[in-house]
Amino acid sequence: MKNLGNLLKQAQEMQTKMAEMQAELERLEVTGSSGGGMVSVALNGKGDMHGLKVDPSLLEPSETEILEDLIIAAHNDARTKVEALLAERTKSLTGGLNLPPGLTLPF
Repeated sequence: MKNLGNLLKQAQEMQTKMAEMQAELERLEVTGSSGGGMVSVALNGKGDMHGLKVDPSLLEPSETEILEDLIIAAHNDARTKVEALLAERTKSLTGGLNLPPGLTLPF
């Protein structure tokens, strides 16, 4: 029974830390870029876009398709960085627990 008590205590502590991490992720800003920095996208840690910068040279009508591709690439770059950061923080948060293989947090 003592082990069960310890496990419940660890679960409560992890739940508190997860809530703190979620709040921190909302404040976090990650920037992805493409086209050698001609397009950049800023996402918060939850993946919500809150910034977009485009080099004025890309605002030519003949460059529309290129601009669209660069925006998508910059967003994907930023999203990849957010996912890596989230994985790193989740790993540090759950470092003391032996989770079954394939089980990740948040659930």
